Amino acid sequence: MPSLRRHRAGSVALGVLAGALTLSLAACGSQLDPNQVVGAGGTAAGVQGGAVAGGEVPGGGTVGGDLGTGAGTTGGTTGGTTGGTTGGTTGASGSGGSAGGAPQPGGENAADGGTKAGSCDGFKNQVGITDDTITIGNASDISGPVPGIFESSQDAVKAYVAYFNASTDICGRKLELKSYDSRTDAAADQQAYSDGCENVFAMIGSMSAFDSGGAAAAQGCGLPDIRSAMVTNDRQDCGTCFGAQSTVANQFQNAVPDYVKKNFPDAAANAAMLYINAGAAAENGKLQASAMTQRGMKFSMVQAIDIAEFNYAPYVQQMKDKGVKYVQMIAQPAQFVRLADAMQQQGFKPDVFMIDPSAYDSEYVESGGSAVDGTTVFTNFVPFEEASSNKEMQTYVSWLNQVRPGAEPSFFGVFSWSAARLFVERAVALGGKLSRESLVADLGRVSDWTANGMHAPQYPGPRRTGDCWRFLTLEGSRWVSAGGTKYTCAGLTTV
Repeated sequence: MPSLRRHRAGSVALGVLAGALTLSLAACGSQLDPNQVVGAGGTAAGVQGGAVAGGEVPGGGTVGGDLGTGAGTTGGTTGGTTGGTTGGTTGASGSGGSAGGAPQPGGENAADGGTKAGSCDGFKNQVGITDDTITIGNASDISGPVPGIFESSQDAVKAYVAYFNASTDICGRKLELKSYDSRTDAAADQQAYSDGCENVFAMIGSMSAFDSGGAAAAQGCGLPDIRSAMVTNDRQDCGTCFGAQSTVANQFQNAVPDYVKKNFPDAAANAAMLYINAGAAAENGKLQASAMTQRGMKFSMVQAIDIAEFNYAPYVQQMKDKGVKYVQMIAQPAQFVRLADAMQQQGFKPDVFMIDPSAYDSEYVESGGSAVDGTTVFTNFVPFEEASSNKEMQTYVSWLNQVRPGAEPSFFGVFSWSAARLFVERAVALGGKLSRESLVADLGRVSDWTANGMHAPQYPGPRRTGDCWRFLTLEGSRWVSAGGTKYTCAGLTTV
């Protein structure tokens, strides 16, 4: 694989992805430079399966085809080399702030907040659009050093396509998905987007750790690219690229330090930040500690941990000696568990053990056991345990199980589903005016995007990191709300 230039890291971000990929790349002898894995502001990566232990989520449905390993087109949902479609009876819901029926061309749907659908008059066939279909693409990391790391993003788009096609269309055309494997490789991402320029109307819900590769291709051919999130500066600088989870480098949400100061003032006055000393994790660890310091917290320890270090006892002893009461870490679930085990073995229990959304994962809960009990995570989407309270989340989980029975919903899947929802809403609104150019211009005006309340407000057009977050605490094997079920929206600190 090619070596890539290093980018500055984004805020919260995919620092944990750097840790996870760094370890995996080192283990498999990959030529990828671990320092190339960078962050996107707003949240953390590392949620590979995204399961929530101990929580019930709705599911069921009919079996669809399995995801293949190469690029491929199917009518409806599956890509790769294996065929297969899915059916279903649930109608597509609308877009905007609350769930409702799908907006139809030429009318207005009051149930979803009054989304205005454009007239289909003048609708033109163009690249990726025929008389019967609108072909969209998804390029996500399926194979590579960490197999399946972003398969959940592709599955989410498959699920949305099946869901939408079950009951509606865009000016008489159904959606068709062409799936690509970006293979955790910038060159593969570039190849996917070069093909997409020629064969799909837009790329939707893609997620890749090395997404810089396809940025120039997308920009060059005017290809709309609504991603789960953007993780390199090259992608963030792409004028036709947008993130359903909006991110901007060097921004960190004030909600986290504000939560700590309000609920654990003693911990806020004596905090520790630990991070894996590689790639974006190293940059984000220092950035976040600096942002939280500006917001009024005090860090007595900001500590890098080498990726090859397995003995965390000395770091725990340092925290004990310094009287630390708040511990935050940027790594991956296995490393979180290693630290939690070391703290338990030395009888050290801080008032707060804070992790980004990467800990909201079955691997963490199952492998950590009693040592991780009490962990707090900050998150920007409706918890899967609360899916029954949000129609959009419930629909995502249900249709995911139809196209891939037994699949677990995930953080990146949420925002890939959101990306597909955003594409459909704007395409329907444009109607006969739909083109690559008009879609890109329209997306540039999208703000306060929540995908029917599925997640906190995002700013794809303005490209500003979302500042609304809420908190969950692990009690036994279940995640429960901490500090209420509403988001805290407290602005951003730029470092």
